[in-house]
Amino acid sequence: MAKSHTSKIELQVSLDENKIPESLHWTAEDGGVNNQEAKAFFLSVWDSVNKESLRIDLWTKDMPVDEMKLFFHQTLVTMSDTFMRATQDEKMTATMKDFCDYFAEKLELKKQ
Repeated sequence: MAKSHTSKIELQVSLDENKIPESLHWTAEDGGVNNQEAKAFFLSVWDSVNKESLRIDLWTKDMPVDEMKLFFHQTLVTMSDTFMRATQDEKMTATMKDFCDYFAEKLELKKQ
C-alpha cells in the first residue's frame, strides 16, 4: 500500500492599521516556493455541501492597475484551460477563450 502524502500551501498576509494588505507571501515547499512575495492572489474553494464557490481575493495597496488587468486576463485564460481539462467541453472552452481575447482587446493588453 502506498504511503499517503500531505502537501501544505501557506499564505501570509500583512495588513496595515485599516486591515488593507500591505504584503502577501506564499510558501509551497513541494513546489519549491519558500516565502515568495506576491502582489495579488485569488483563491477559490468548492463547498460541495452547499454547492457554492467560496473565495478569497486580495491584492496589496501598491498593486499597479495595469498589472491587475494583466493578472485578471491571465487568470481568465488559465481558468479556460482548467475548465477544458476538467470537463473536456471544447465548445464552451472556445467560447471562454473568445471572451479572453475580447477582454484583452478592450483593455488593450495585446501588443501589436
